[in-house]
Amino acid sequence: MASEQESEAPASGSPFSFLIDPLIRVLEQLGSALELTGRTLMWMIRPPYRLSQLFAAMDFIGVQSVFIVSLTGIFSGMVLALQTVHSLRQFSAEGVVGSVVAISLAREISPVFAALMVTARAGSAMAAELGNMRVTEQIDALVTMGVSPVQYLLAPRLLASVLMLPLLCILYSCVGMAGAYVVAVKWLSVDPGVFLANIDKYLVPNDFIMGEVKALTFGFLIAAISCNQGFNASGGAKGVGEATTRAVVQSAVAILIANYVLTSLLTEA
Repeated sequence: MASEQESEAPASGSPFSFLIDPLIRVLEQLGSALELTGRTLMWMIRPPYRLSQLFAAMDFIGVQSVFIVSLTGIFSGMVLALQTVHSLRQFSAEGVVGSVVAISLAREISPVFAALMVTARAGSAMAAELGNMRVTEQIDALVTMGVSPVQYLLAPRLLASVLMLPLLCILYSCVGMAGAYVVAVKWLSVDPGVFLANIDKYLVPNDFIMGEVKALTFGFLIAAISCNQGFNASGGAKGVGEATTRAVVQSAVAILIANYVLTSLLTEA
């Protein structure tokens, strides 16, 4: 009789388990990610410094992302200018299209879109590569040889992402403005002098600073999330695929949430 009551006891708490269990899993994953990121930051400042690994990560994350970032940037600037000119022309205010596009790119569009492109291209690749190394025991082999996998694999990727995202953000803004100039001035007959004068008048250094702070933060989030998912992958090829998917989804969500938070803080500052 007592055994029957004990067996029924867990069932009585089941209505709350569907709320508690997911929360516990999320907190466990968050704690694991923070712990691994903290170890990565500590190893980043300790010798030996893996410069070859850092340069390889900078090439992969930054240089190899130039094409996709430039392509996305130029068409973003073009469509933004197209929509803005048609909207403002109703009020005979198409001359301010240059400043509207420039501020939009510098403050919001460039850091967010550049980060999303890097997430899709480099973040997913980092998670897949590290996950494959985990399931094939290459990371365990590094530990056996006395090499810290956190220092050798994670620290260079985190530092490279933080360094390269602000540069890609600047590239995105430049090619975006070039595309906007072509559409507004060459195709839609906006006066080029007015277009450039309004950019000079309304675009201030704080707009660039906001974009660069966002890009730096996004680079940190992309590398931290992607490396954590790949480093802790398990379950063979299927587990690597799931870790890669989680890395992309979580990085994209983190970018959008951080964008709102940073916009609120930097606008009020």
